[in-house]
Amino acid sequence: MNSENWLYLIISLVVFNYIFSTVLNFINNKYWKDEIPPIMQDYYKKDNYIKAKKYAKEKGQINLISSTLSTLITLLFLVFKGYGFLNILISNYYETPFLQSSMFFLSLFVLSDLISIPFSCYNTFVIEEKYGFNKMTVKTFIFDKIKSYLLTIILGGALLYGALFLVNILENGFWFSLWLSLSILMLLINMFYADIIVPIFNKLKPLKSGSLREKIEQYSQKVGYSLKNIYVIDGSKRSSKANAFFSGLGPRKTIALYDTLITNHTEEELVAVLAHEVGHYKKKHIVTSLILTILQLGLMSFLLEICLKQNEISKALGENEQVFHLGLLAFTILYSPIGTILSVLMNINSRKNEFEADNYAKETYSGDSLSLALKKLSVDNLSNLYPHPFYTFLHYSHPPLLHRLEALSE
Repeated sequence: MNSENWLYLIISLVVFNYIFSTVLNFINNKYWKDEIPPIMQDYYKKDNYIKAKKYAKEKGQINLISSTLSTLITLLFLVFKGYGFLNILISNYYETPFLQSSMFFLSLFVLSDLISIPFSCYNTFVIEEKYGFNKMTVKTFIFDKIKSYLLTIILGGALLYGALFLVNILENGFWFSLWLSLSILMLLINMFYADIIVPIFNKLKPLKSGSLREKIEQYSQKVGYSLKNIYVIDGSKRSSKANAFFSGLGPRKTIALYDTLITNHTEEELVAVLAHEVGHYKKKHIVTSLILTILQLGLMSFLLEICLKQNEISKALGENEQVFHLGLLAFTILYSPIGTILSVLMNINSRKNEFEADNYAKETYSGDSLSLALKKLSVDNLSNLYPHPFYTFLHYSHPPLLHRLEALSE
């Protein structure tokens, strides 16, 4: 294809992605039903249910404005060769390819963030505050931004340098080395996420000795699960929403409970939630998901090499010769249909895993306690009880609450 056709294809994908996501979000928001299902009537009071619908509507409105503005700016950059102009401007000041690519992506990152910050502030300090979720101070918000910038510069810079290095020394077949490098990085992040990444933003403290820890340890011994690291994470410094997560492999496996989860739930419910997380480990969901992610990285690396060899793509973005960062930028858009398909397949697998983990908690501890915890979580987070089936199919990594409760009651 010539550069003009590549440009038309890229613009078409940007427009299609925007229209598709906007229509789907609209359909999902309209799918709310007025009645509360019998299984939730003792937990989801009418006032809270109406509140949840309003919360979803307001979140949807601000997301629509944000995505519309972002899409319009992207289209303007594409139509008027803004990316090519930015590349020429940076090339006048920096000679080395790494600095050129670094400044190109840093400029776009800063521009994108400047556009998103007002929406992020409104979402956090207006909508989340209005519905009782926000616990974040302005100071925390600012420091989070600074930390995110530093993390992006360090990790993004290292990845960019590695990719450019491989492209330069391996003219053909660099995708395999890139795949191997990304896979190793993925493994390291998975193993050390709780030790290195989480502490940058949150405090992790070992769960104190007491009744809850004793019950957790008794359960762990019962199912033959070696659990050394049980942490409490200070999620309440940002939001009243509750959660729990599992990370790590082998001896580095860690389970973290949000302090809000501990505050709002009984010990029986908390052990049931932990049993669900243990179920993911016992059913080897962590390992299989990691393998699937690594396979995706391989496909992405392979297609990236093909994309970077198409000189006409850089011309489509406003440059007369092949430029690494322009090719990489175009690839992120061109890859979107494949990325969506793979995301859907991963979500299908993830929902299956959630059912299996729920069933594991039911068999080894208590399905009733887990059901009660899920009900409370849904109400406390003002969750949508009736997401549209197609929206669920595309975007939900967890089954809708009513489906999980039905499976647990069988």
